[in-house]
Amino acid sequence: MRVLAIDTALAACSAALLDLDRGGILAHQSQAMERGHAEALLPMIARVMSEAKLEFAELDRIAVTIGPGSFTGIRVGVAAARGIALAADKPIVALTTLASFAAPHIATDDTNPLLSAIDARNEQLYIQLIGRGGRAIIAPRVAGLREAVRIASGTPTRIVGSGAGLIHAHWLAGEPQPLLVEATPAPDIDWVARLGAVAAETTPHPKPLYLRNANARPQDAFRLSRR
Repeated sequence: MRVLAIDTALAACSAALLDLDRGGILAHQSQAMERGHAEALLPMIARVMSEAKLEFAELDRIAVTIGPGSFTGIRVGVAAARGIALAADKPIVALTTLASFAAPHIATDDTNPLLSAIDARNEQLYIQLIGRGGRAIIAPRVAGLREAVRIASGTPTRIVGSGAGLIHAHWLAGEPQPLLVEATPAPDIDWVARLGAVAAETTPHPKPLYLRNANARPQDAFRLSRR
């Protein structure tokens, strides 16, 4: 199984090549960035493929994170995955950023609850609560900060993702402390690749998972008056 993994949904541009028959990750690159994913991604993929000494035709599938996260970043990754999949006639595995954050921790301990959280700004978070056996207790959705803290502190749990530090900073007094708080700005691309290898479902047309509408509005300074 050979998987090209792509992640541009949050504060990094990342690509990795996994080959299970050759021992695992053959090449990976990741660059922290808030914007500029579109310019950085394709050259990065080319470098990863070159380092792994593979052609796109030799891949079995492409794995891409579909969100939630940055609207622009998500579109960049999904568009690149679609283009490569179309050109090479390969299937795509669509993975959420929340599952990607959770994956390495569920792999080592699938008995204790885990809250995967992404800072969505304005005291909101994208969250997913995962229970025993890696099963979703709360499906991916938007939650206010107070609600996310209440969910996380309802039982001794682990909190991971870019929103983990925010939740822990507002921890409820008297509640047991979480077993783990790991705040990272983006998923580990190696684990995106590993998830892509074991995922059962593939698709030729992955759709972004935004969870909420874009927070955008016209800028008054550039608005032309009507005549």
